[in-house]
Amino acid sequence: MPKISEKAVAMPASPIRKLVPYAEEAKRKGRKVYHLNIGQPDIETPEVALNAIRNLEAKVIEYSHSAGNEPYRRRLAEYYKGVGIDIDHTQIIVTAGGSEAVLFAFMTCLNPGDEIISPEPFYANYNGFATTAGVKIVPVASYIEDDFALPPIEEIEKKITPRTRGIIICNPNNPTGYLYSKEELLKIRDIVEKHDLFLFSDEVYREFCYDGEPHLSIMQLEGIEQNCVLIDSVSKRYSECGVRIGAMITRNQEVLDGAIKFAQARLSPPGLGQIVADASLDTPDEYFERVYNEYIARRDFMVKELNKIPGVYCPTPKGAFYTVVRLPVDDADKFAQWILEKFEHDNQTVMVAPASGFYSTPGSGRDEVRIAYVLNIDDLRNAIETLGYALAAYPGKSV
Repeated sequence: MPKISEKAVAMPASPIRKLVPYAEEAKRKGRKVYHLNIGQPDIETPEVALNAIRNLEAKVIEYSHSAGNEPYRRRLAEYYKGVGIDIDHTQIIVTAGGSEAVLFAFMTCLNPGDEIISPEPFYANYNGFATTAGVKIVPVASYIEDDFALPPIEEIEKKITPRTRGIIICNPNNPTGYLYSKEELLKIRDIVEKHDLFLFSDEVYREFCYDGEPHLSIMQLEGIEQNCVLIDSVSKRYSECGVRIGAMITRNQEVLDGAIKFAQARLSPPGLGQIVADASLDTPDEYFERVYNEYIARRDFMVKELNKIPGVYCPTPKGAFYTVVRLPVDDADKFAQWILEKFEHDNQTVMVAPASGFYSTPGSGRDEVRIAYVLNIDDLRNAIETLGYALAAYPGKSV
């Protein structure tokens, strides 16, 4: 039998989805599974977006321009100007979700064997995109004790080698919920400028910044205009993850000219998705106010209740809808499987994402999980209560 490729063997499995068979088996047993493992909000998609599907009169769903429909890109450029990012529609390539945007950025800007520095923990699929592009992510540790603040600049500079071509950040951060301050971003700007690196910034959670803290985009940093590549998506902003529309944005014409060739190779981004994403730009402000207040309430409830559980530490996230939580367990991977496979409380159990999959440093995050507070407060209450009972019963307790 022929062997599959080395790249396929090296491709990491998703830590967010690898426990799915155990969750499915728990459901077959009739158990209610609370999904705290994945960023799929239960927030309703805006009505204007759903109406775009309901009222569709097109006779043919056709290819778009490889960079995306021009009317949509023009409207998208106006959206960015409204949040202080001055770009033109020609500087936007519409992609199949933020995932394809990251992949296009890596394949356009980096050569096989190149290195990208990232604070860790980081979004697990960056590892998969890096493997696909043949590049290596070099981690710089951030710590739960510091609420996952940006590592010291000297620690970042220690990681720079002749193979280093870029830095990638997620702001607000998935998986930690950390929001980088202006001071931190200026420090990153200085490193990028000093070493002439690319700066990739995943800003899909821009609308979810809490406690009055503002969001600053890398596209607003002066002096590195040609170094920056912005990654964005409609998935979280409008709670329409299945639409699969994102964007890669840069002012660097050479990068745009390279990336469009990858875009042409896959023909076009999703046509129906672009119709929905275009309509979503008409979402009223009241929608975002309601969603914002809902996430604040969920976050505050989650942090308070988790920190009541003996041995648990949950920092207060400043953005997005995730946090990384320390549990009193010997191995979070084993615990995440055990709670699905062996445990139930009132015929309920919980699915979490082991944080080890968000680190690339061996052994890191072994007693941590990522929790997505994407469920309503009643469901969160039941999930956290169940988690507390599970931790008390777990045979591999560390305290």
